[in-house]
Order: sequence, then C-alpha cells, then structure tokens
Amino acid sequence: MTTSFPRSRRWLAAVCAASLLAGSAPLRAQNNLPALGDAATEDFGVATERHVGEQIMREIRRDPEYLDDPLLLEYVQGIWSPLVGESRREGHITPDIDSRFAWEAFLVRDRSVNAFALPGGYVGVHLGLIAITASRDELASVLAHELSHITQRHIARGIANSKRQSIIGLAALLIGIIAASRSNSASAANAAIAGSQAGMIQGQLNFSRDMEREADRIGFQLLAGAGFAPSGMAAMFEKLDQAARLNDSGGYPYLRSHPLTVERIGEARARLGTLPARPAPGPNGASYEHALAQGRARVLMDTRVDALRRWQALDLARTDLTAPQKLADAYSVALASVLLRETERADAALSRVRSLMADSGRPEARAARWVAMLQAQALLARGDAEGAATALKPLAADTSRPVQLMHAEVALGGAGGEAALRHSAEELQTRVAVQASDATAWATLGRLWARLGQPLRALRAEGESVYVLGDLRGAIDRLRAGQRAARPGNPSDFIEVSVIDARLRDIQAQLRALMAEQQEQQQQR
Repeated sequence: MTTSFPRSRRWLAAVCAASLLAGSAPLRAQNNLPALGDAATEDFGVATERHVGEQIMREIRRDPEYLDDPLLLEYVQGIWSPLVGESRREGHITPDIDSRFAWEAFLVRDRSVNAFALPGGYVGVHLGLIAITASRDELASVLAHELSHITQRHIARGIANSKRQSIIGLAALLIGIIAASRSNSASAANAAIAGSQAGMIQGQLNFSRDMEREADRIGFQLLAGAGFAPSGMAAMFEKLDQAARLNDSGGYPYLRSHPLTVERIGEARARLGTLPARPAPGPNGASYEHALAQGRARVLMDTRVDALRRWQALDLARTDLTAPQKLADAYSVALASVLLRETERADAALSRVRSLMADSGRPEARAARWVAMLQAQALLARGDAEGAATALKPLAADTSRPVQLMHAEVALGGAGGEAALRHSAEELQTRVAVQASDATAWATLGRLWARLGQPLRALRAEGESVYVLGDLRGAIDRLRAGQRAARPGNPSDFIEVSVIDARLRDIQAQLRALMAEQQEQQQQR
C-alpha cells in the first residue's frame, strides 16, 4: 500500500477515495455485466456510481493539474470515441449505463505514466503516459483496458464483494479526504485516510487479478474491433514490464495499480496469433500525428522553466532516431521555446519540424494541422496576431474545437477587428449550445462578449464556465452580477436577464441539494 502523496495530491486524493469504492478482495471473472437487481446494482447502482463520479470530477476539474489542452484532448478523444463505439456495438455498454454515464476521457498534467478509471464513465490520462507511447495503438490499448473496467462495473462489483461501509459513508469519506488534501498537507491527508478505514485503499483504483484479466480480454477485443492494431497491447505490456524490471522509482503508478504478471503478458502475446496480420501505420508503427502529440505532451506535463530548458536542449542533429522520433523532438524544442518566449529558437525548431514533414514523402493532413496550430501559437505569443491569422488560413474550413478556440484567441489578440470577434463569438455560442460542459469555450466566449461590449452575455458565460468547473457559488456570484448590470427597459437586456434568472434558480437549487447531501453525510459519520 502506498501512502505518499505526489505533487498532484489534490486530485489524487479523489482518485484514492474512488479506490475505496472499488474494494480489494478478489472476484471471479465474469463475461457479462451484472443484471439489474443483482448485488452490484443494489449496493452501488448506476445512478449512485454516476453521482460519486461527478463528486470526484467536481474536485478534479478545479485543480490546476486538470488540463484542457484542445489539441491533446481532441487527440485522446479521437482514440477514446471509437473504443466507446465498439463497446456499444459489442453490447458491453448496456442501455442502463449508456445514457447515465459520462464516457469522458480527460487529461492530467503529470509526468508519471498512469491512467485510471473513475465511477460514472470517466477515465483520466496522465501526460506522462502519452509521452512514452510510441504509437496511438499503444495508447489505445490502455484506454481500452480502462474502459473495460468501467463497462464491466468493476467498481460496483467490488462494492458487492465488500460491504464494510454504506454508500453514504463512502461518500463522506470521499469528501473528508478531499477536504484534507485541499490543505496541501500530506500529513493531514494521510491522517484522514488512516482514520477512515484506509486499509481498503490499494493505490489508484486497484482491481483484482481476475478483473485485470477480464479488462485485458475485453480491451483486446475492443482494440481490434475499433480498428487499432492489436499488437499495441502486447507492445505496451512489454514496455511496462521493462520499466518494472528497471525499478520505476515512482514514475510508473500504472504498474502498481495494474500489476503485470507473466501470465497476463503471455496472454496478450498469444491473442495476436488469433488475428490476421496488419500493416503498421507508418515507420515503426508510429504516425506523425502521434509523434507530435507525444512531443506536446512531454513539454506540457511540466512547464516549469528548468523542465522547459531540458526539452529545449534536445539534440536535433541526432541520426540514430526514427523519423517520428526526430519529429517529436523538434516539436518539443519548438513548443518549449514558444513557452519560454524565445523567438529565434522557436522559429528554428519550427523550420526543422516543417523540413522533417517535407522529407517524409508521405504528407499527413492532420499532422500538418498540428504544425500550423503551433505556428499560430508562436506568432500569437510574440504579439503578432495578424501573422497568427495568416498561419491559420489553411485551416479556414476546419470547424473543430481546437481551431475555433485558436481563432478566438487570434481575434482577441486584435486580428480581424470587430468582425473577427463577432464571428468567433457566434461560433463558440453555437458550440456551447450543444456542448454545455465545455468550460474553456464558455470562458473564451465570456472574453469575446466583454470585448464586444456585451456585459450580460459575458457575465453569463463566465458563470457557466465556473459552474462546469464545479464552483457553484462562483457561478451564482457572476449571474447575480449580470442581474445587477442589466439596463432597465432595454429589450436585449430583458432577454438575457430572463436566461440568467432561470439559470440562477437552477444553480441555487443544485447548491441547496448539495449542501443538504453534505450535511446528511456528516450526520452519518
């Protein structure tokens, strides 16, 4: 059992609390999901699991180490979504959990090699994991494994096997651990754990060996069915096994929460023999887009100056690397230089990136898009918004989230005048109407409306942004500010105030319900 708390202790406490819900006693492997009315559903039903997951995510989203990098998040989601779709087709995601669970993958700014499943359909991915994977298939194998933990209700099945605490007691423990960890005191957090039957905690969401084998088997099926190279799972296991042999010194939490055995590694290799051979997607199985994602992840996982200097110092003249590895290094140097605001070094590294792309003889449109976005980011960082707008011209028809958000930043930087601001505001308003849980889009939209002289819309967008991040009181404060800013008799303000009034009542009701629940949990202690 590990009791030390790393730099990310504030969100890790929530993950540790989720470990309590998983239980630690071994279970028999099951091929199908628990049926409605069985022990797992009775003790830890779908609604309860989603609710507990939302409680944990409310804390995680408010932590600085929760990262919404549009490019990296889109890349991970592009791998995650086909796996979820395949799980639906295979019947692992049943109707009772499909509509209730979030099915959301999110990023954690942490250099350790880790990923974890949470109650309610959430999967966290450390940037350190992306940084060590050599292909999207390796990354997909980890996501498929974690998805299988969720679809097979391993958390609920753990609860059914260990009834030492009530659901309310578990929720109370969750809040207690989070509250202690928010003090930034490892000793306080450890005391909260020790005082709350923490013998059940076995690292980050430990599962029994039977559950691990089940997640391996189903994850492998998902991997192949979703169009990924099944060899990615065996390759990832071999990489982790090598790390275990070398003694990871705390950098590989995945090895402790998902212990590898000779049997599991052998099974992963053996499964490859049951499938037809498939060509690898590019040199050594690595696409250029994955190389760029790898390069971006390893820089963003630690943005302190000394860490950026180390990435900036990479030797781009090395000849013993594959083309994707060279590209990842050049991109890392360019991004580190952009973040350090060193223009000449950023330009030189970007030139190297473009040269490697041109020399490849196999242009990848999606990889070229990453380069254009980094070029725009570099120009914007030095105050050249017009140049950034020019860099984005090849992406004019691209309506993806990363490009829309970058266009908004360029407009806020002064390119295109009021017309560009209004166009970006309308684009993002349409986006949040469909995806109301996009905190970054709401926050950017608030800045756009403020620049356009629309204070009510700006305050409402700010309120929605902090609401998504779990700050209900902050959302209420901003919506009330919107009410006070309304101009009496103005028709447009009347419409906005009506929307604000309705949202304010809804959020206030949610806050009252949350406070009542917390009070009930405290009384159950």
